[in-house]
Amino acid sequence: MAPFTWEFPYPSQRMPVMANNIVATSQPLASQAGLRMLLRGGNAVDAAIATAITLTVVEPTSNGLGSDSFALVWDAEERKLHGLNASGRSPAAWNYDHFAQYQDGGGEGKQGEGGGGGTMPILGWDTVTVPGAVSAWVELSERYGKLPFKELFQPAIHYARDGFPVSPITARVWPLAEQKYQGMPDFGRVFLPWGKSPVPGQLFRNPHQATSLELIAATAGEAFYNGELAERIIAHSQDGGGLMTREDLASHAPEWVEPISVDYHGHTLHEIPPNGQGIAALEMLGILENREDEISEYPVDSAESLHLQIEAMKLAFADTHRYVSDRKWMEIDPEHLLDAGYLAERGDLIDIQQAQDPGYGLPGHGGTVYLTTADENGMMLSYIQSNYMGFGSGIVVPGTGIALQNRGRGFNLEKGHPNQVDGGKRPFHTIIPAFVTREGVEGETGGRGGAGDARRGGGGEVMSGGKGRTGQGIGSGTGEREPVMSFGVMGGPMQPQGHAQMMIRMFDYHQNPQTAIDAPRWQVFPDLEVAVEPGISDQVIIDLIRRGHRITRWREFWWFGGAQAIYCLGKGKGRYCSGSDPRKDGQAFGF
Repeated sequence: MAPFTWEFPYPSQRMPVMANNIVATSQPLASQAGLRMLLRGGNAVDAAIATAITLTVVEPTSNGLGSDSFALVWDAEERKLHGLNASGRSPAAWNYDHFAQYQDGGGEGKQGEGGGGGTMPILGWDTVTVPGAVSAWVELSERYGKLPFKELFQPAIHYARDGFPVSPITARVWPLAEQKYQGMPDFGRVFLPWGKSPVPGQLFRNPHQATSLELIAATAGEAFYNGELAERIIAHSQDGGGLMTREDLASHAPEWVEPISVDYHGHTLHEIPPNGQGIAALEMLGILENREDEISEYPVDSAESLHLQIEAMKLAFADTHRYVSDRKWMEIDPEHLLDAGYLAERGDLIDIQQAQDPGYGLPGHGGTVYLTTADENGMMLSYIQSNYMGFGSGIVVPGTGIALQNRGRGFNLEKGHPNQVDGGKRPFHTIIPAFVTREGVEGETGGRGGAGDARRGGGGEVMSGGKGRTGQGIGSGTGEREPVMSFGVMGGPMQPQGHAQMMIRMFDYHQNPQTAIDAPRWQVFPDLEVAVEPGISDQVIIDLIRRGHRITRWREFWWFGGAQAIYCLGKGKGRYCSGSDPRKDGQAFGF
């Protein structure tokens, strides 16, 4: 092993990556896999698929072949944004009565054992919904890909069969699995082959996963949903008392959806519609957009600015927790939550001097990978993939290397709630890709101007935005949308909070993508708790406490997620500025 420690006690600075083709994600080997596809003549979608496939191997602590995924695709030829929901549904045999066993005993136990609290289980077959990630790779490739589907698997197959050196942050979170998945021998044989987790730089192999990847590549996904791998998954389900059937797998299909959006200070944030929580980020920004006072009136990272953001986020989460579920089960149209009049009413509830508790509820912390790609022809992809809680359910299908997600945990046991557990239903989802556009402007080569201050980015082009008093005198709108940024922030309920914080830092405070990623984050929790990262001043902390917030600083770094972003420099195709989060192992690469 390496003759040194893996501590990083000193601040480090990453510079943004400027290039015509970019891949940014949370693991360098995966980013390079995507870059290899671009160098072979592939496009941004090819690069994203290869990156996503490779991430299932090199960052198994957060995703795998048993994951779900979502994507936002900017089609440069159509000049339109498309959404893909590749989350799976619960087994058709699930019903509320089956989960009554957890009402009293709770859901903390393994494979059906109670634990306390009356919540959905965390581990075992009663958390496993149909995995959708493989179907996303197939669908994206068939609609947009240029390279042969099988070619996209080559890097991942190599790393699975021959091994890869485990990266430092992945190695830091891997030990959490040692206790969590005790008593689950199939998991231990694959992911704890030495009886413990690997250390940084240690070579890790998953040869059974390599074989599964070869089958998926050769059959364009059919082996996973309708062939050999499907048979193995269902056989293991039957042996373990699971209710998943061949019909559940065979009937799965990803769905193209129309993104939902909200305008914020001259820009538009787009999210995937429910069953995801992206609407929380939209509602938070909409609340701030429809207030009389502006965030930008207060200094960045000031108590006033943070207080307004935190209070708006809590209001948004209250609605998200109450209404969001599988779209077919929702009681209201999601667009109603984004109505300007309603958002203004919600904003009026904020007291600038006093923290309030609107009674929101939050799902648990999760493990997720996010990636974004862009190519010289203007195609961009925002993509997210996750097993939910770390390695997921703890169910590993023997002989396949497939770790299955525990997305069923996203349901609840509240009778009559739109997100109540049931069969053939998508659960509430935490993972959300994001994308920003703006109205096309005649004769413009950069972004919208800041109020009285160019705030100029690379090449002398403006990267800031504004509301009303900003961005004036640039020209009349063309009616078309222009891509601005593809981005995402990993980390369970941190994700919509991270999206909104990135938007505010970039389009209110004019920070570049890397600075907005590096900046300290906050995250709201129940009972007025707000966790903050180092970097928020002691005086601001004191002020927030005076306003009624319970500030904690003990949360581990992974609670605050990991972001990746690609920003369009100018109106022309193929010129980008990218940032990658130092909270993760990843990097942005380009050429």
